Amino acid sequence: MTVKKDQPTGYLRSYLPAILSFALLAGGIAVDQLAEKFWQQAWWRFAWYLAAYVPVGWPVLVNALRAIRKGDVFSEFFLMSLATIGAFFIGEYPEGVAVMLFYAVGELFQDAAVDRAKRNIRALLDVRPDTANVVRDGKVIELPAAEVKVGETIRVRVGDRVPLDGVLLGVKASFDTAALTGESVPRTIEPEGPVLAGMIATDKVSELRVTKPFGESSLARILELVQNAAKSKAPTELFIRRFARIYTPIVVALAVGIVLIPAVFVQPYVFNDWLYRALIFLVISCPCALVISIPLGYFGGIGAASRKGILLKGGNHLDALTKVNTLVTDKTGTLTEGVFAVQEVKPADTMDAQQLVGVVKAMETHSSHPIAKAVLRYSEGANVGEASSVEEISGHGMRGIVQGKEVLVGNAKLLRKFSVSYPAYVDAVEETMVVAAIDGSYAGYLTVADKIKSDAQQAVNELRALGVQDIVMLSGDKSTITQRVAATLGIHKAFGDLLPEDKVTRMQEVKKNPSAVVAFVGDGINDAPVLALSDVGIAMGGLGSDAAIETADVVIQNDQPSRIAEAIRIGKATKRVVTQNITLAFGVKAIVLILGAGGLATLWEAVFADVGVALLAILNASRMR
Repeated sequence: MTVKKDQPTGYLRSYLPAILSFALLAGGIAVDQLAEKFWQQAWWRFAWYLAAYVPVGWPVLVNALRAIRKGDVFSEFFLMSLATIGAFFIGEYPEGVAVMLFYAVGELFQDAAVDRAKRNIRALLDVRPDTANVVRDGKVIELPAAEVKVGETIRVRVGDRVPLDGVLLGVKASFDTAALTGESVPRTIEPEGPVLAGMIATDKVSELRVTKPFGESSLARILELVQNAAKSKAPTELFIRRFARIYTPIVVALAVGIVLIPAVFVQPYVFNDWLYRALIFLVISCPCALVISIPLGYFGGIGAASRKGILLKGGNHLDALTKVNTLVTDKTGTLTEGVFAVQEVKPADTMDAQQLVGVVKAMETHSSHPIAKAVLRYSEGANVGEASSVEEISGHGMRGIVQGKEVLVGNAKLLRKFSVSYPAYVDAVEETMVVAAIDGSYAGYLTVADKIKSDAQQAVNELRALGVQDIVMLSGDKSTITQRVAATLGIHKAFGDLLPEDKVTRMQEVKKNPSAVVAFVGDGINDAPVLALSDVGIAMGGLGSDAAIETADVVIQNDQPSRIAEAIRIGKATKRVVTQNITLAFGVKAIVLILGAGGLATLWEAVFADVGVALLAILNASRMR
């Protein structure tokens, strides 16, 4: 039976067949007790119970026939149909109706639980308003958000949710991002900084320039990702489905054996007695509790993670997280803030400091790297013109033309690559730096500083407590800085001065250990090759990043490394709930199967045990929410 979810009265209507069936069943049992002699042998007793059976049994019979046509003979619908038709055959009409009634009610509860889990996941993220206040010709007009065009300006009042992705205009403002990232502290966004649909303006009326249509916002993509997560089945879930396909035919064969084999060994042999035992066997063997409660557990885990600002692309990644024993992590933007500030400007003897800053600014305008942003913030007043013919050289920096001269801006490796000589003291500088050369001559450098994230140490400690003992840091930053950060956090393996291809080589070395299950944490853009190579790819700060969402298996929306440990904890909790459900279902079913085969259980007890196990499994899985 299928629950109708699109209308407020859908659930009530879906229960009407079960209510009708229950009323007729109760009436029949009452007459059985009050008018036994008149009622028991009459044809209308059969007709009455058949009328009670049809509302709940007909949909199951139809589904059984459809499954058989598709080649799936031994489905749970087939089991229930066989058991209840058998009950009617031996004259156990009330029990035949009861089996189908309680099976149908259990299915309704299961459908409702799955639907609620899916709606809870959707409600976590689908927080976009349907309308937007658009500024046109100096007037504010309220329009459907789907009609607002890219490039238009929208106004967001204090307390309002942002309806569309955009960039902040005017002065900096604070936005509550809890619905997206789980962060309790509002995020301050600078002018021209990204503001995403679903955020709430907290301190002032803000205006945004829309950058994406309503249906293509970061939130829309994330919502689609989470909703589609259910399509990626966990290994446990896939195993149970495969197991059910093998298990059900075996159960039917055993039931046939229970009916026929005693005819050879038991005297006197009463066919109806042994058929009754076989029917009990069929009812209790139905695998529906397993088939529904396990995916429900994974729905709960995905929903719980989403509430914490952790997006998973499927239950398979929840399972994979529980096995991670090795973490390879990027440094900048992952364990450190990735928010750099210029500390020192050191021009060459033939160079003016202001001119050096202007040249570097002209080049860094073409980069989105955090260091480039630090230089641009520092160099607001320094202007020497625009750079042209800018070429990015991966892992080194950029080459371009400024005021008709060839300019190199990047790290010291860039200068060595183009055979530009520079003072020896440059290599001795420990801080992160931006080195420049103009027309083949060294022009000077700027140093920038980063700081470790406040919860980075907590993340390392919690990961070790969860069994992730081997933590490796890989960075394109200078080796001295990388080693200093690693030592501060207690990470014993750290490698700096790495190009993207060097990170891949290091990851391959880590994966040579056959017992290593490796997760990689990076920004999801520059580290895409390593993310793809890992067993579990985790993107930090992926909110709004197409590359992060597409490459990683897990996206941490709020940049907090401690959420990596939280993701592993949720994965372990989900696995624990699923294991409990499997143990509960098999344990109870095994006991009742034995009792039924021995003639010590009735169909009533079998159906209550089956539905009871299913409901207990559903309640247990619901704890994950």
